[in-house]
Amino acid sequence: MTCYLGIDIGGTKSHAILADENGRILGFGAGGPGNHESVSYEGLRDVLQAITDRALEKAGLHRDDIAGAGFGVAGYDWPSERVPTFEAIAGLGLDCPIEVVNDTVIGLLAGASEGWGVAVVAGTGENCWGRDRQGRIGRVTGKGPHMGEYGGAGTIVYRAVQAVSKEWSRRGPRTALSEMMLEATGAGGMDQLLEGLALGWYQVNSDSARRVVRVAEDGDPVAREILQWSGSELAGLAIGVIRQLDLQDEEFEVVLVGSVFGSSAILLETMQTSVLLAAPGAKFVLLAAPPVIGGVLLGMEAAGLPSGQLRDRLIQSTVELVL
Repeated sequence: MTCYLGIDIGGTKSHAILADENGRILGFGAGGPGNHESVSYEGLRDVLQAITDRALEKAGLHRDDIAGAGFGVAGYDWPSERVPTFEAIAGLGLDCPIEVVNDTVIGLLAGASEGWGVAVVAGTGENCWGRDRQGRIGRVTGKGPHMGEYGGAGTIVYRAVQAVSKEWSRRGPRTALSEMMLEATGAGGMDQLLEGLALGWYQVNSDSARRVVRVAEDGDPVAREILQWSGSELAGLAIGVIRQLDLQDEEFEVVLVGSVFGSSAILLETMQTSVLLAAPGAKFVLLAAPPVIGGVLLGMEAAGLPSGQLRDRLIQSTVELVL
């Protein structure tokens, strides 16, 4: 039986799905992180092997049945990473056309009705890639604060910690974020909290972004400003890619990928307002489908199978899958 493989390699989890030429899902496999920046290329190879094997086993198929494969790989950002990434994929022993892109691109393919536009990721981190009608690519570096790219859950929490420090040292206003941090860490008071944060006794990670959102929704002005800042920064990523692709006067979709967009209306409204000032024709799509669907579409595209009409069928087929 002919099938197509889609892979989504992420920083916290990875997915593989197999689909037939009619867009029916045949099997899927789930695994842990595969970003080479955290698990090495050997770790990437191992995750690819594991999730592909699981998908094939559930589908009752073999590697020889795969007619095309699309890979969205977190951490695959630069030409110098192409060879080691392809070497990791070669461990699968596939004998079919393949295409490999950054994982943000498969989010775009899964969410954009015509397979082009701009995708903005705001999960633990942040990223933004785009593709125009002709297939030209626009992008940011994906390297976060080091490159002046902000807006994901990690940087929201980073700013919240800064706000608490500023209150403690009298450099900034009082904020309910301090009480939130005390509760989250179990610290006995502000002095102990700041000492613990400074010396690493307490770890406040991206999971606390939802706590920041709740504080903002309760009316804390400092927390609200952080979410507005985050929305503005994410808009800046999108606007940069829009300019690279000359989409300012076009009608196109901006696909919003990641849990941050669904958690905060404050952030989302700020981002949308800023983007629309630069590109009035932008239409926003909150990605509800699993991004790995974009991997399957990419694999079909690599194999020369017209996939434009299959997106909706693939999405429908994944409704009952736990991804």
